[in-house]
Amino acid sequence: MSKIKTISLAVGGFLAGALITLNVPAFAEKQLPNGLPIDDLRTFAEVYGAVKQGYVEPVDDKTMIANAISGLLSNLDPHSAYLDADAFKDLQVGTQGEFGGLGIEVGMEDGLVKVISPIEDTPAYRAGVKSGDLIFKLDDTPVKGLTLSEAVKKMRGKPKTPLRVSILRKGEAKPLELTLIREVIKVQSVKAKVVEPGYGWLRITQFQENTVPDLAKQITKIYKEGPVKGLVLDLRNDPGGLLHGAIGVSATFLPAGVKVVSTDGRTDDAKQEFLARPQDYLRGGRDDPLQALPADLKSVPMVVLVNGGSASASEIVAGALQDHKRAVIMGTQTFGKGSVQSVLPLPGNTAIKLTTARYYTPEGRSIQAKGITPDLLVEESAHGNNGGTRIREADLDRHLENDAEKPVASARANEIKSKPTAKNDKGEKTDEESDDAPARMEYAGKNDYQFQQAMNLLKGLQIMQRKTP
Repeated sequence: MSKIKTISLAVGGFLAGALITLNVPAFAEKQLPNGLPIDDLRTFAEVYGAVKQGYVEPVDDKTMIANAISGLLSNLDPHSAYLDADAFKDLQVGTQGEFGGLGIEVGMEDGLVKVISPIEDTPAYRAGVKSGDLIFKLDDTPVKGLTLSEAVKKMRGKPKTPLRVSILRKGEAKPLELTLIREVIKVQSVKAKVVEPGYGWLRITQFQENTVPDLAKQITKIYKEGPVKGLVLDLRNDPGGLLHGAIGVSATFLPAGVKVVSTDGRTDDAKQEFLARPQDYLRGGRDDPLQALPADLKSVPMVVLVNGGSASASEIVAGALQDHKRAVIMGTQTFGKGSVQSVLPLPGNTAIKLTTARYYTPEGRSIQAKGITPDLLVEESAHGNNGGTRIREADLDRHLENDAEKPVASARANEIKSKPTAKNDKGEKTDEESDDAPARMEYAGKNDYQFQQAMNLLKGLQIMQRKTP
């Protein structure tokens, strides 16, 4: 299996000690306690001068410095990156739940753009783009030879403008060509409904600034419809987001003051513990949106659904609820992004996103490159994962290793046995059990196999299980 190569927003050379010239000496001093490597910096200066004087086309100083910073960061790990003005703005806007584009998270594989996950309720999602798709052409421009940054810029554009996307998909004999209409992407962080009397479904699509108050509003609506017997918290395909959102969601269901997550890195401010308390999940002088929620929310039976698309903040929540034995975690192994990125603003409305620490669950388990192992392993359907290809943190080039992996007790993970394939009197598979998966599953719908298993568990219905080897 080839490695997925995630590329930062600009590609360039290697620069040592550049942060000092960008007015963040205190941070640089922490990273370089033994002084600057003068000989290496002299070599860099010589290369810089050679490019400036002899490259076939002139390159301005600003571009060379930006490319050098980008090269330094992109060679650390998949999540460290230099953010130019546009990328920094996109990052800030994205945490508010609104940004422009097609609605796909992408990486790079063998020179092609690989879809990590389509974002729910976006042009790409509605057109049927799937995880694992390889994009080889954008309109008439081949992707081969473009950087990820260049490909992403071609996918961006004014709302209501079309883009032809040519795709290679495993299992398809011919390339697929889809025409997507760009639009301003507005991601609704929290969705919820009463699926049947006494049972509520809560889905978090992404952890944003308003996730905790939005979750509190949705829970209040569910409780207004009558007594609650059980809840399903759906974190599938949630790529993560803001740390304080994950702490707040965990605090919604955990006893006050218990540990939610800890971080550990090289600097003192990277060594922290976060508890289920308002000062760790509130921003500014906001009122606590969790204060008025029903007391039995801390004990109502609960199942958390996760899969390979559940990453970062999603894994923090799942790990906290699992360690405190507050909920049953059901689904498949999560993505495994257990690293902390700090965004450090720079002059010119730019910034760097730097990996500064690792996340640990309350019991001290590292999430990095491993993820959360569900208590109950349940595939996406009764006959497997519908042929989907899942990318995980451990597949990414230069991913951080898991430095504190502890063996998971074999009794912790069980698997719901796939029910036998239904056949007609001729021995043929019925339509219901066909290998052809539906184009798009409706979350918490009748064809959502994992959700239906979660409901069976909450109701105490018998389910077929077997211990994993």
